[in-house]
Amino acid sequence: MNQPMISLESLLTPIDVEALEKTASSGGCSSSSCGSSAKPEDMDEATWDRIKDHPCYSEEAHHYFARMHVAVAPACNIQCNYCNRKYDCANESRPGVVSEKLTPDQAMRKVVTVANEVPQLSVLGIAGPGDACYDWKKTKETFAQISAEIPDIKLCISTNGLALPDHVDELAQMNVDHVTITINMVDPEIGAKIYPWIYYNKRRYEGVEAAKILHERQMLGLEMLTARGILTKINSVMIPGVNDEHLLEVNKWVKERGAFLHNVMPLISDPAHGTHYGLTGQRGPTAMELKALQDKLDGGAKLMRHCRQCRADAVGLLGEDRGQEFTLDQLPDTVTYDPAKREAYREVVAKERGDHVAAKQAAVAEVKDVAVDAKLLVAVATQGGGRVNQHFGHAKEFQVYEAGPKGIVFVGHRKVEAQYCEGGWGEDATLDTVIAALDGVEVVLCSKIGDCPKDMLTAAGIRATDDYAFDYIETAIGALYAAEFGSEVSAAVA
Repeated sequence: MNQPMISLESLLTPIDVEALEKTASSGGCSSSSCGSSAKPEDMDEATWDRIKDHPCYSEEAHHYFARMHVAVAPACNIQCNYCNRKYDCANESRPGVVSEKLTPDQAMRKVVTVANEVPQLSVLGIAGPGDACYDWKKTKETFAQISAEIPDIKLCISTNGLALPDHVDELAQMNVDHVTITINMVDPEIGAKIYPWIYYNKRRYEGVEAAKILHERQMLGLEMLTARGILTKINSVMIPGVNDEHLLEVNKWVKERGAFLHNVMPLISDPAHGTHYGLTGQRGPTAMELKALQDKLDGGAKLMRHCRQCRADAVGLLGEDRGQEFTLDQLPDTVTYDPAKREAYREVVAKERGDHVAAKQAAVAEVKDVAVDAKLLVAVATQGGGRVNQHFGHAKEFQVYEAGPKGIVFVGHRKVEAQYCEGGWGEDATLDTVIAALDGVEVVLCSKIGDCPKDMLTAAGIRATDDYAFDYIETAIGALYAAEFGSEVSAAVA
């Protein structure tokens, strides 16, 4: 505990690679673990090599690597009741939202600029703001330009799946080996409550007929991608009273058709967004309702729980968005790609990850050794690098882990509406919203917390501590769990 910080905290700021290398060389990893693989035991090397630097497909990678979305595909062929692409706010994070639409040439200039400034960048995605497969010409041209300039960047698309089967062969030829499909139903009767209409084969369809066509095309596209060895992530929006229980069936269908991950996201419903659901009062799920559904899905298709529901022009680590630093008016007129920073960063991360995975394995073993049925839900304030390295009052979100008989499992994140400390002052009203966001959480880990917020959290039944500042998250949770329940085991043995 309380070791000198050797984490990659510069992940959240423009990075100083020289300083990072100096930090790593001063003891950032032990000689026995440096460079060791973080590959899960149940995954083959070939698959791990494809996802290890992809922050969406690997929970472990999202601590270290960043994604970027370019908004080159504004046209869409379906209408969703949770979507209104006309609405935008610089402080909002919601799928389909963008501040600027780009041409392929503008996207090329922006990606090269970001790659030079954000060495964590490993993935380029096209997620709209419409549909990447429907607005195919722009998607294809953008990928062609960028892959020629930055050949090691991973290419991804997100799609509603309606036009997907028409482009699977081209996706394979372009080495796009990660595709996300939003699938909210496999029953057209339920689909009709989510999708008012679709546009297919130059004709508009509505109601159950529209949902039936969409369902058939989504399943066909998923099967075609699986047959070609392209990894697929299925996004599903959890809509209470509409498809929440039905998502158990969706999970079953997509697993049978080879989906690599299933990501169940909460409906974002706000009248200010102007969506049908927002205007008609359809609520989104609570954090604990979402967790309960995800727990029911455990054992089906592998779940992604670290999604941040990114904007269609997001830049940076999951949980942050640096897109406003790279608007068109801030980009240089001409830019040349320099791979030096990205290459140096990856070398340092390889060493840090080796140390992290060894620490994680030891912590999981420590929790399992306690051998009790008790579970502990822990929220962590972190800036990245897999460490407890953020002040409680500066946290915009908390990462939530569950420690118990299965070890230490990441179960999701909780966003907070406003940071407790803004301008150096803590606001009690803001703390109330933070406490609400931490519903069900028993302990909060952070690098620093004042007496006042700690006391208020205690009064709300939530313990907070900075005793594990700068430890790896799993190391801190393992020690916390052992301290909490290890005495029970000792007493029982005595």
